[in-house]
Amino acid sequence: MLLHGIFEFLAIFIAYRYYLWLKKKRGDTVKKENRVFVVVGAALGAVIVSRIVGALENLPAWLASGNPWFYFLGNKTLVGGLIGGLAGVETVKKILGEKQNTGDLFTFPLILGMIIGRIGCFSAGVYEETYGVPSRLPWALDLGDGIPRHPVTLYEILFLVLLWIAIFRMDKYYVMQPGAMFKVFLISYLLFRFSLDFIKPGLRYFLGLGTIQLVCIGGLLYYARYIFHPRSLIISKRSYAG
Repeated sequence: MLLHGIFEFLAIFIAYRYYLWLKKKRGDTVKKENRVFVVVGAALGAVIVSRIVGALENLPAWLASGNPWFYFLGNKTLVGGLIGGLAGVETVKKILGEKQNTGDLFTFPLILGMIIGRIGCFSAGVYEETYGVPSRLPWALDLGDGIPRHPVTLYEILFLVLLWIAIFRMDKYYVMQPGAMFKVFLISYLLFRFSLDFIKPGLRYFLGLGTIQLVCIGGLLYYARYIFHPRSLIISKRSYAG
């Protein structure tokens, strides 16, 4: 568990340093003070909603806990953090009257941080609630309880690497709408997590779906117009492409 905590720290530290490097390299059209408020809004939203969703993953356990507040603070989820971060950013932008899309600079640092964080989750095995259900597939792994399981953290790491490559290539070959990279990232990840959670243990509340899957559906509905009209995210093909 100590190793997991170390990887969580490294994920945040390295991702933030990468964000600062990208910001300096690519430039930022958002005013400096507004960008600071956006980052703070993203962080606060991520912390709050990640814990709300984490606690709701097992509502009976939360209600039965001797200290509900401690239980709330001790549970967090990545999907909740992403949705909360998005909500925090949009709220801050509305307050400030900021019209520019701010998500693209966060995209690759987020993916990098998630990859590092998931390495930490994998190191914790079944002692971190990110393991899969039992499986007889040849690549199933014993994560510490003697039962071969889907290595869902490794699936996620592989998916994130492929998603990083795909978005990088999209940005290379197409002139994309401001904010399009972040939208592609979040839509893709929510679709992936919705599917992945079918092979993860946990309570199911509605139509056989867990809390995280229901949150994924909410996020996908928010971006529905881009899912059904993906070409709206692209302005044109870059002239040098090919």
